Amino acid sequence: MAGRDITEGRATHAVAVDVGVLSDASVWQNTDIAYDVAIGGMPFIYAISDQNPYIRQTAPFRKEQFDNQSEPGEQSLTGWWLRSQSSFHEGTGIEFYDPALIPGEGTFRFKDSQGVDVWTEGQVTLLNNVTSTHEVTGQLKANGRANQHMRSISYGGTAGVLLLDEYDVDKISSTGTVIHFIDYNSGTDDKVYSICDDGTTAYWITNDTGPSGKLELNKKALTLTSTTSPTVMFTDASITVTDAVMEYVKERIVACINNKIYEISPSASSLPSPIYTNPSSSHVYTSITASGPAIYISGYNGIQSTILKFTLNSSGVMPTLTSAVVAAEMPAGEIIHRIFYYLGYVAIGTNKGVRIANVESDGSLTYGGLIFESEQPVYDFCAKDHFIWCTTGVNGQPGLTRINLQKELSPLTFAYATDVLFDTVSGHQTTSCAFANGTDQITFCTTATGASTAQYGATYIESATVKRTSGYIQTGFIRYNTLEPKNFKRLLGRGDFSYGSMTLETVDVEDIEYDVVTYDANVSPVEVTTSQPFGSQEALSYKFILYRDSTDNTKTPVLNGYQIKSTIATPRQRVIRFPVYCFDVETDKYNVMVGYEGRAQDRINQLETVEETGDVLTWQDLTTGESRQCIIEQVTFTRMTPPDRGFTGYGGVLTITIRTV
Repeated sequence: MAGRDITEGRATHAVAVDVGVLSDASVWQNTDIAYDVAIGGMPFIYAISDQNPYIRQTAPFRKEQFDNQSEPGEQSLTGWWLRSQSSFHEGTGIEFYDPALIPGEGTFRFKDSQGVDVWTEGQVTLLNNVTSTHEVTGQLKANGRANQHMRSISYGGTAGVLLLDEYDVDKISSTGTVIHFIDYNSGTDDKVYSICDDGTTAYWITNDTGPSGKLELNKKALTLTSTTSPTVMFTDASITVTDAVMEYVKERIVACINNKIYEISPSASSLPSPIYTNPSSSHVYTSITASGPAIYISGYNGIQSTILKFTLNSSGVMPTLTSAVVAAEMPAGEIIHRIFYYLGYVAIGTNKGVRIANVESDGSLTYGGLIFESEQPVYDFCAKDHFIWCTTGVNGQPGLTRINLQKELSPLTFAYATDVLFDTVSGHQTTSCAFANGTDQITFCTTATGASTAQYGATYIESATVKRTSGYIQTGFIRYNTLEPKNFKRLLGRGDFSYGSMTLETVDVEDIEYDVVTYDANVSPVEVTTSQPFGSQEALSYKFILYRDSTDNTKTPVLNGYQIKSTIATPRQRVIRFPVYCFDVETDKYNVMVGYEGRAQDRINQLETVEETGDVLTWQDLTTGESRQCIIEQVTFTRMTPPDRGFTGYGGVLTITIRTV
């Protein structure tokens, strides 16, 4: 018998096993034997025939299954991927519009807005315009508090607000008419530290200008003007006011003067003894409000801020305040500037943002996390219907944020969105707000930290009918709850554009905006192709910019919703099925022989072992030079008679199915 040729391998190992190791990093390089294909460094000769064809096709990428999820995405990959939104009344506060992942209902929230009203379910319209009416000269106090305070009043049948601006107090009507109520001169008079009213009479704290220069409590009917001197209720030579806050609650004046708290009758002629004195002389009281069972007073000392609770005790006489109890304590560094009771809740405005507290039957407070973090301290609140407005500023401009108490997204977390604003001024802080009594017109004011008149703030009044020139709403980034790339191809906006117009834009993850189409009275809402940004995207947002009517400034376009269509952009995989010979001894196309007895079974065992692990391998078609990463999906061995004398021993045809990755 002739000796074994080197191309046949050794008695225990074939050349293929000596050279190639089945792994993802192994590749095969032909030397003496002209193999046709290799997988994981293991070479084979093709056994392609009419009975055993080479088949190559696109791998299935759609899951044909019943979709019972609320979130279209990876579980339903048939045809278009759709995303639509028919309302925005759950407010702002999301980055990604993945409804299944958003706390609460989440399907009607959005990323950002400015100058639009989102609170009517199923529609977005422009908010009313805001005009500047009166200069504000008072600056922020040294302790960071605002010198401005605004409250709703009615005087002589006129709806308006009462504005405290450090030394002056003015009455401002809903039409912007200003009537001076108190005129104190800086350098001659002391400032008005705090003011309140009982509906007909205003009460305020100052230091007198007489010989004593001490505490003075004044009052005057709201119908009067600065030409009428106030009634001095009393003075107290033992106290010099450095800071004060007061409020008329439960038919009494509660006043915090320096670090002491007083309960004062509207007819008092002298200062009563304090009902509570804070142990720290540096404690600053900031706000007073009352619920059914209790009166609350907020304040801070350094970085510690608390809310005191005073419950009422009725024993046949006018109820009196009992001892103070700490009802809430903020995290260190979060300072309370304003507390405001409304509809069973206490809104807490801090240097961080807004929290909402629930009032229990005994007057205790349970507060939630920050609803939002504001760009400035929240100094004031006002309310109407089921909404609370907060002095937050809007994107660095004078303006307010609105909270919807009817839409609780999670415990003590409510829907919110930016609201009215004046968008031609920046650098000021919004300090106070109130409704012109009996109207839907909100008024707010601003101030700055600088001392020059160029930095003074102003008072702003919302128009009763005139709409803003423009406003926008931007959706959360849409990614269908998957990080796979998508082709965002179609966009349709729904609404009424008989008046004004609306521009539709796409916004990429770098906040670059691309115009798509503009709807107006001449261009009806049609589905359009979105070709920018170019190529597939992981996520995309949509911005809708509304413009008021060019001839009637009281008319606004209406956005009802939108729908987008996308397709999956994941690179397609290939399924390749090919037959190869697997005999003990084989011959290549040049009649060069290779093999040994038992070689076929060794190769089958090795191939099946790799198949079981599911490892990623390198597949090489040595006849074309193509090389791809793949996994083995199936190995089928069919034992058969060797096809000719060049193939001998045990063996047959291996049909290998791979999927590229």
